[in-house]
Amino acid sequence: MAMPTDTPNRQIFTVSELNRTVRQLLESTLPLLWVEGEISNFARPNSGHWYLTLKDQNAQVRCAMFKNSNTRVNFKPGNGISVLVRCRVGLYEGRGDYQLIIEHMEEAGFGALQRQFDQLKVKLANEGLFDQAHKQPMPRSVNHIGVVTSSTGAAFKDILAVLNRRFPSIKVTLFPTAVQGGQAAEQIVEAIDNANQNNCCDALIVGRGGGSLEDLWPFNEESVARAIFNSGIPIVSAVGHEVDFTIADFIADLRAPTPSAAAELISPNGDEIISQFAGFETLLANAINRRLQRLNQKTVELRNRLQHPGRKLQEQAQHLDHLDIRLKRSIQGILQVYRHKITLRRDRLLRQHPREALAHQRQRLNDAINQISKAASRQLKEKVSHTEQTMHLLDAVSPLKILSRGFSVIRDDKNQVVKSIASVTPGENLRASLIDGELNIEVTKITKTDILTT
Repeated sequence: MAMPTDTPNRQIFTVSELNRTVRQLLESTLPLLWVEGEISNFARPNSGHWYLTLKDQNAQVRCAMFKNSNTRVNFKPGNGISVLVRCRVGLYEGRGDYQLIIEHMEEAGFGALQRQFDQLKVKLANEGLFDQAHKQPMPRSVNHIGVVTSSTGAAFKDILAVLNRRFPSIKVTLFPTAVQGGQAAEQIVEAIDNANQNNCCDALIVGRGGGSLEDLWPFNEESVARAIFNSGIPIVSAVGHEVDFTIADFIADLRAPTPSAAAELISPNGDEIISQFAGFETLLANAINRRLQRLNQKTVELRNRLQHPGRKLQEQAQHLDHLDIRLKRSIQGILQVYRHKITLRRDRLLRQHPREALAHQRQRLNDAINQISKAASRQLKEKVSHTEQTMHLLDAVSPLKILSRGFSVIRDDKNQVVKSIASVTPGENLRASLIDGELNIEVTKITKTDILTT
């Protein structure tokens, strides 16, 4: 076998020199890079350094992570765990093995996100941000709802569909934001802050439709959680589907399984409100009837207290007229108060109700008030007519009527009515009451006559 011929320019490397040169070439040529793979052959000797192999379905590579770097890893690595590493490519000169020198390591994919979720949940829970004492109650009457979600997503359309079905007059303001991606969390925080600055909404719905854990991740960001906690407006979290849970769900004042369910939870039911106003109408009619009954009873009592005859009867009649006037004014005043209340409720209902339903209810109430007013006036006229007839009857049998026909009433000095000549002596002074005055009479003679009987 022929030996190679030496040439003056031939460079001969030792094995050590060769490995050192290759290592320098690798380290100077390849920049700092990211590699994802599954851990196998994990070893942790007493030195504190880590040695492992990263592999995928088709290849593997040896790796080393020295103690000064692995102390910053915040999870426990092991065989079978998928990781994402930031590393430099190098060569172990002692064996001539190519390897990766890892500077940073984190869990890859779902595992990393789940770990971050659990860590933030524990942190916020320890701070007390999930405590029920911090939850704001939803207002009993919601007239204006703010929605923090995507303007193009299905979630906002679902919310509008529910509100149009339950209470079409409710006002809705959209605070548009991205709901996934790197900028979503910042935009969600900004939208919540804008809603609080405007201070026009009674409640906020913050959420989006369903998706993967990565899609929902903006609602697991700490900045979003703290924005929800600091909101002065009560917030309903409605992220994903019923089985999805985010940090926003735990920290919000109320959690709804879906955006549609959130709209159901905080919107009033129009049918129930219409039913309540029908009940108010019945209560109002009953109250007016009770008032009329009390006034009628009072009229009867006043009529029974009338005394006869003469001037006292006239005074009572005049007093009855005054009571009649006061009764009418009282009824009119009550009707005016109720009309005012009805007007206020009508105006409020017009702001919150379908117009046709309110107009129908208002017509029914006006008809009922007119019928009650007519019935009250008719009863008062009947009472006045009956009183006048009674006055004429009493006047007919009044002693004043008897005097007007030429009769007189004789009284002695003790003001006793003289009924017989037996109680009178000659020379006694008597008084005779006539229709237009009195006469002083001196008795000069007493003549007894026979009393005629038939």
